[in-house]
Formats: sequence, structure tokens, C-alpha cells
Amino acid sequence: MQGFVADIEKLTVENTDFRRVLYTGKYLQLVLMTLQPGEEIGAEVHEDHDQFFRIESGSGEVRIDGKATPVKDDDAVIVPAGARHNVVNTGDKPLMLYTLYGPPEHRDGVVHKTKAEADASEEHFDGKTTE
Repeated sequence: MQGFVADIEKLTVENTDFRRVLYTGKYLQLVLMTLQPGEEIGAEVHEDHDQFFRIESGSGEVRIDGKATPVKDDDAVIVPAGARHNVVNTGDKPLMLYTLYGPPEHRDGVVHKTKAEADASEEHFDGKTTE
């Protein structure tokens, strides 16, 4: 197995897709995301997933169980399983981040260019990993 080794900051700030799954392991998944000004991921709850967010560029707000906290580049956020959460771009530039799901949430290799495309998709992790 090769795993995943790359300049994650460079990949994150070069990403223009709403969602891009980079690597899927058996218990962990790496996903790039870019939110346009005013855009949000959408409130969600992962009953059996912990989630980590790292903001690489831009500014926004993270909402966890009703509490809103401003975030900016270099901030990290952990959302425990069962918490209702959302990430919102409150700035005037794209909010670029990566997220780690444990266990995986999305099908390996999925790319959603826009939020509308992601919302129209019913895809979820199907058990297939990157390698």
C-alpha cells in the first residue's frame, strides 16, 4: 500500500471544486472543499462519524449544535459524531478547506464541481477504498 503523501495546503488552495475526494482508507477519508462567498456545506449530522476541518484560505463560520464560531485560515475544527454542524463562507473570497471523515462518508474519487451538483447526488461511501 502507498497511502497518501502530498502538499495538502497546495492542493487545498488550488481546488475550485465544491467537493473532491482525494483519498479513502478503510477508517478515514480526505476531502477537499471550496465554498464560494455566501455558500455553505449545509447543516448535517453524522451519527457515526467524527469530522475534522482545516481552513487553509478565507473566512467563515462553523456552527456546532447551535453555537456559531468564526473561522479563518489556519484554524482547525473537530466535530464529534452526533453533533449538528455546518460550515458557512461569510467572507468575500472562496473558503478553502480540507476535511477528514472517520469513517469515510463519500464514494472514493467523487468530484462535485458545485454545491448544486453535490445536493443532487445521493452518493455515499460504498466500502471501496483508494487502494
